[in-house]
Parts: sequence; structure tokens; C-alpha cells
Amino acid sequence: MARFLRIDVYQTMLDTGIIPVFYHSDLETAKNVVKACYDGGIRVFEFTNRGDFAHEVFSELNKWAAIECPEMILGIGSIVEASTAALYLQLGANFIVSPLLNPEIFKICNRRQIPYSPGCGSVSEIGLAQELGAEIIKVFPAGNVGGPSFVKNLLGPMPWSRIMVTGGVEPTKENLSAWFKAGVSCVGMGSKIFPKEAIENKEWSKITKLCEDCLRIVQEHKK
Repeated sequence: MARFLRIDVYQTMLDTGIIPVFYHSDLETAKNVVKACYDGGIRVFEFTNRGDFAHEVFSELNKWAAIECPEMILGIGSIVEASTAALYLQLGANFIVSPLLNPEIFKICNRRQIPYSPGCGSVSEIGLAQELGAEIIKVFPAGNVGGPSFVKNLLGPMPWSRIMVTGGVEPTKENLSAWFKAGVSCVGMGSKIFPKEAIENKEWSKITKLCEDCLRIVQEHKK
């Protein structure tokens, strides 16, 4: 069962502005990465369903985080069907993220009051997601469907939209500023915030520093 209320998950996403997106098959590596992000000020983290037995890693990671990183809201991404969403809800996922829009996942999540952010690549998909109850909608792959200008032009006729962009987001002032100036509510950031060499060399402090730097940039735009 989720530890956090849906309304609190959404508010933390909006307040933090950055949601790291990460997968690793090794539990200890995943723990260290989550802790590094936590130490850097991150409070929402998306583990992704991208490998065999990913649900087993997530189950142990979620139980560990509840003790070691008690304010961290841990959710699951890369979910494409309702059955997998249901599995992760049983493991305590606090939110579900998809690369696509699947109405059946809404039924599963809404019944349990769990946030679902579907991946959308068009204005029509975003409109449908809103009809189905999405509060924060993922635009994916954001860098390929129009970049910051897509978000800016969308918000003109649909200013109530809360958009999370994933894909094409980089941990630089130039890139983050462009997205937040366009009007995004938050960003999902994957490999760019987790340098391969830092993971291989277990240099967790580098990840912490990247998180701190990115949060500082985002908060400047939120003032």
C-alpha cells in the first residue's frame, strides 16, 4: 500500500520540480543512488520497470527507503499495461508513470487513489489524459515532440495543464531554464543526472552535487 496520499505526491512533484528516473538491476546500487538523490534534496524518485525481476528490486528498495529515506516518495515508471501497474501498487508504489497513455491504467490507479502520469505526445492525448483524471501529464519524448516551444504553445489555450517533461532534459542551467520558462511544472531526468562513470566508480557524491545544482536552478525559476 502506498505510504503517501495522492494529493501529497502531486504537491511534492510540483514543489521539488525534478524527478530522477533510474533503473539498475543491483539492489545495493539502487539504494546508493536513491540515497545520493535524497541527500541532494530530491523527494520524488521514479524507479523504472526496465529489466527482468525489476519488481523484486523495487519491492526491497521501497521497504528500505521507508526507513532510510523516509520523506522520499518512490514510484515506478515505464509501465505500459494495467496488470503491471497493479503488481507495483501491491508493492507500495506511490505513483505510476508511463511512456504512453493507457486508459486501463487509470482505472487501476484511480480506484486506489494513486497518481498516474501517462506519456503523451500530442495535444489531443493530453486532453484525453485530463478527461481521464490526470493531474500531472508526462510529455514524452519531450525533446522530440517540439521541445520547450511545444509546452509554451500548449499552455496558451490550455493554461490549466500541469506538464512533466521527460526526454531531452539535461542538468544544465541553459536547458532547465528553457523548460521552466516555457511553463513546465516539473521535469523527469534520467541518465544525464546519473553519469555512467559515477555509477561504475561508486562516486555517489557526484550525483548528490548534480541534484543540488539542478534543484537550485529550478527553485530560482519557481520564485
